[in-house]
Amino acid sequence: MSNFKLVNVTEEIVRGLVSFLLHGVEYQTFCHCEQCEMDVNAIALNALPSRYVASEKARDDVFKQLNTSENIEEINKQIIRALHMVGRYPRH
Repeated sequence: MSNFKLVNVTEEIVRGLVSFLLHGVEYQTFCHCEQCEMDVNAIALNALPSRYVASEKARDDVFKQLNTSENIEEINKQIIRALHMVGRYPRH
């Protein structure tokens, strides 16, 4: 049995994109504290379907399925919506 654990591939993608966006030029003035970043992740993930896998091969397969222009567009849309919500109503 492998040491692979249960992974939400959608979460991996969202976390990577949120981190990338927060360090980009467009969101320089956005708060970069851990609370705000985690709130953005949570809001975006709650609006997107979870894609859990239990093996590395399944992770790669689901990642390929999610890596389409339509899916990435929807993920980005939810992240940007979350960024605006957290920017207006920060909880820190």
